[in-house]
Order: sequence, then structure tokens, then C-alpha cells
Amino acid sequence: MTTETQKETLGFQTEVKQLLHLMIHSLYSNKEIFLRELISNASDAVDKLRFEAVSNADLLSDDPNLRVRIGFDADAGTITIDDNGIGMNRDEAISNLGTIAKSGTAQFLEQLSGDQKKDSQLIGQFGVGFYSAFIVADKVTVETRRAGSEEAIRWESEGTGEFTIEAIDKASRGTSITLHLKEDGREFADNWRLRSLVSKYSDHISIPVEMLKVPMPEYDEEGNVKETSETEPTWEAVNSAKALWTRPRNEVSDEEYKEFYKHVSHDFQEPLKWSHNKVEGKLEYTSLLYIPAKAPQDLWNRDMLRGLKLYVQRVFIMDDAEAFLPPYMRFVKGVIDSNDLSLNVSREILQNDNAVDSMRSALTKRVLDMLSKMAKNDAETYQKFWDEFGNVLKEGPADDFGNKDKIAELLRFSTTHTDNAAQTESLKDYVERMAEDQDKIYYIYAENHNTAKNSPHLEVLRKKGYEVLLLSDRIDEWMMSSLREFDGKSFQDVTKGKLDIEVEESEEQKKEKEQKAEQMKPLLDRMKSVLEEKVTSVNSTDRLTNSPACLVVGEFDMGLQMRRLLEQAGQQLPESKPSLEVNPDHPIVQKMDAEADEDRFADMAWLLYEQATLAEGGQLDDPATFVSRMNKLIVQMSN
Repeated sequence: MTTETQKETLGFQTEVKQLLHLMIHSLYSNKEIFLRELISNASDAVDKLRFEAVSNADLLSDDPNLRVRIGFDADAGTITIDDNGIGMNRDEAISNLGTIAKSGTAQFLEQLSGDQKKDSQLIGQFGVGFYSAFIVADKVTVETRRAGSEEAIRWESEGTGEFTIEAIDKASRGTSITLHLKEDGREFADNWRLRSLVSKYSDHISIPVEMLKVPMPEYDEEGNVKETSETEPTWEAVNSAKALWTRPRNEVSDEEYKEFYKHVSHDFQEPLKWSHNKVEGKLEYTSLLYIPAKAPQDLWNRDMLRGLKLYVQRVFIMDDAEAFLPPYMRFVKGVIDSNDLSLNVSREILQNDNAVDSMRSALTKRVLDMLSKMAKNDAETYQKFWDEFGNVLKEGPADDFGNKDKIAELLRFSTTHTDNAAQTESLKDYVERMAEDQDKIYYIYAENHNTAKNSPHLEVLRKKGYEVLLLSDRIDEWMMSSLREFDGKSFQDVTKGKLDIEVEESEEQKKEKEQKAEQMKPLLDRMKSVLEEKVTSVNSTDRLTNSPACLVVGEFDMGLQMRRLLEQAGQQLPESKPSLEVNPDHPIVQKMDAEADEDRFADMAWLLYEQATLAEGGQLDDPATFVSRMNKLIVQMSN
């Protein structure tokens, strides 16, 4: 039956137009990658059919031998990649080939810089494999029919601003992609070139990738080629067609592992590390886990798809099976193949399966071991990992109490002993450098690195030679709330509560300090009466050496930075005020003690409070009044 339907012309999504332009003009220095991407997509389509056939065997009944076939016509300048996988209906073709639904598209495009090398890396991270066809082709034709349906369609585009779509007849399910090659792409319409590319990039694909068998000539006794009758051409597999993770590790080369990573992750860059492991015993499963080199654009999107490709007894079950690793390991890519799960397993069943819990625990430890070895044996590579994924790993102490100590060893911090925010140290390094009389690990959290590094709270610690962790990422305060100690040393936030640091003093110095504190009480009371709406108390302190004042939060209160973040997010928080601690030896404080004019005294008290707020990286309720007070005092001092 011939389907009569008018051809319809539709426009690409705006983002696709931009991506196509970049794909065609700047993505690949190596054009041959197009074949890897299209074969990978075909393999995914076959995997999806296998999964649906678990509950509906009729989908496979008319063509049970799953495969991908590659054909070419050198004279016409075409290459065809054909699969008998799940196929697409009309709406799926428009959605999958004409738009990009993946989250983070807008953010990705905003990051494009015009630098071809940099932009090509971004596109590689994003993963838009189908469009790689336009690197070598000036027209692409897709004919597809979804399994279980009689509806078939033809999609066609020249890679500009639009595509056409029309109904057709197609005898079998699956998808056939024909590339009409550009002049500089015709080199790929060659039997041996295509075979070598399949061997190079797609040998690990777990289904046969077939090409027509090349007949070998026969010779007579005199060495002349025999005339042979025409025979029906036959298809032969040109890849090993054995799932890479099922092969022994000593039979898989590093290049094969790297190519397989690109297949499962749709990432164009090589991974940092991988771990291939087969478990036998009470549970039987194989895992192949990869640590990527670059973070994806949607790493911080709560709706991002994450997890491992799940196979059960070599049958594909689902992409992004998130149950096998905790959320803070959402950067890990790879495959898990189990013999202990049902072929009818679903996401809901996975969440309530004891075997999954055991595998999750073991796989989590395996990833932590991979990272520990990397940190110990290859600090430079680990630093690259930390730069990309450190903030995700910081979720670990709160998410994974059982592995908190292992995660703590992997954390990295800039400190008062490092030169800049990019230079980081481990907690082990910190502890090894601790002063002999130091019994705590000190840290400070601020809005940014410079604010933390220059905080007044560090003055007495610098005087003592104590190193301080400088925290400025939004997740840091939440992370530290889950870390109680490391290597027997407790953590101390230098902005909270009393700072128990012993300062060597003679009896005479102690007595003098007590007398000074007694003399300060009237001044502190005056300041408290001025600032009572903002602070719980005003106290004398010895934690300052150069600054006149600082704000201190109660030991068990929420930190100032965390309060600001939650308030900005619209959270209702219980009222909490810091205390103001002043340096009795500072000239401003001593001048205030002698100030008889109450209005001027009030202005000075407010300025001390507001300066302390700014030093913490906070914002003033009324900046204009602060400036007015400052100007008024400057004028008074100059008269």
C-alpha cells in the first residue's frame, strides 16, 4: 500500500541551527568521527528495542537478528548506516532530529566564545552525535519505522535552517541514514576505509556491524582470474560484536577502553581513569566505571539524567540507572551488567532491591578507591578532577555517612599557607603541618576567597602561626556541618563562639588584661545600648591584633553566610543576632572611650558594626547612611 502524504517543511530549533553551524565549521579536526557517532546511535536504538521486547516479544518476531549495516555507493557518493532497532514515529523524528531537548542547552550556548578549539570541546561535552553527519555530508536522508507500527517517515535536510518530513512505505522496522557526501567527504565511500574505521572506533559494539562481503578472486593454474557466476552478496560482521565489558581486562587495550567510554557517555574527550571489575560469589555482576575529564553542562541541574547503563544478562535494561551510585557520584559514567536482577526490573524495583543495595555499596567504594589511588599516585590528574568535580564530591560527607572519612581524605582546600584559590591542599597535608600546640583544624567561610583570606578573624591565628582553611564555595558551610573531625582533630569555625587559643602571658600581663577588661565595661555597655537592635552583646576580645572589631556568631548558631544564602532563597529563619567583639588596644576604640558627645559616639559605634559587617562579606541595610556617617566624621576630624 502506498501512503500518499504531502511533504512538510519544518524549521530547526534555533539552538540546532547554531549547533549545526558550529558542527560543520569548527567541531572536528578528524572528520572520520562521524561514523563512530552514527554507529553508536544505531547501537542505542537496538538496545532500546531489546528492552521493549522483554515485555513485548512480538516486536522482534519478524527480524530477531539484531545488527547495524553499512553500505556505500562510490559513484553516487553516498554512505548508508542502517539498523533494525527501535526506529521512530513522526513525532519522535521531529523531536529527536529537529530539536534538542537536553537540559542546559541555553547555558551551553551562552558559554560559546568564538574560539573554535574551546567551542569544539564544549560541543563534545554536550553530545550531539547525529549532527556530526553534516561534517561530511551536504544532505542527510533518514528513513525510519518504529517497531510495532506500520507508519514510516522520511526526514531530510541539507543542514541549513529547515528539514522536510513525509510519510513513506518501509518494509521493516528500524532506521536508515543516508549521507550524500560533500566532495571532500567522498574519500569515505570506500570499502577498506569504512572497515578500518569500524575496527578503530566501534569494535566494542555488542551487536554485529555488518558490511557486504568482498568476494576474493579465484585463479586458474596459469594465474589468470577465473570467470565466476554472479552470486548473491552476503553480509559479514566487521567488528568483534562482543560486549567489551564481558572480555577479560588483559584482552582490552587502553584505546578500546577510551573508545567505549565515548560510546557510553557521548563525550568526545578521553576519560581520566577507569575501573573494570568482575564480581563472582554471592552476587555476580560486571562493572566498568569511568571518571570523565570534564564536567557536563547540566551537572548542577537537579533534573539531569545520571547513572550507569544497566544490562541484565547482557540485555540492555535502561540508561541512567541512578540506583547504583549515590547522588554525589553523578559524574561517574559506565556500565553494570548483573546476573542477579530480573529482566523485568524497573526503576521502582531497583530502589527496593537488596542486591542493588549491595552493588551500590561496592561500586561506591570502588569509585572512592579509584579517586584515592589517583590522588596518591597522580596528584596532577587528581587536581584536574578536583577542579571539575570537587564541589560535587563535597556533597559526600552529608550524603554518605558510612564513607565520610574516605571522602574527607579526598577533599581539597585553599588555606592561608597557599598562594591562591587555585592551589589546594589535603587535610592530611594540613594536619602534618600543624603547630605543636595546635589541637584543632581551623576554618573560615566567606563569600569569596579574598574576603576569607583577609578576614579580621584570622589575625590572632596568624600571630600564632596556625594555618586556616579558606572556604568560599556555597556548599562549603553545609559540608562542614557534617565533618566533625579528621585524624582525631576536631574542626573549629573561627567566626563562631569562643576561640580557645592560649597566648603566653606573664602573671603581670594577665593582671593588666583583667584590669583593662574591667575598665572597658562602661564603654561596652554604651556601645550595646546603641547597637542593641543588631547585636546580642558587645565584648572585649583578644582575637584581633590589627582590626578594631569583628562579628562573632554563637557556637551553635547558623553561620552568617548560610543565613544570607537561605534568606536570598526566600527561607524563613528564626531571629539570630551576632555579638560584636572589639579590640581594646585599637586607637579607634580608645578614642571612643574618651568621646563625650553621644551623637558622635553613636556614629562611631555604628561605623564599627558596619565595617565588621563589610569585612565578613555582608551587605549593609542602608549603605547611604553608612556613607553619610563616614563623611560626617571625616569632616569633624578635619576641623
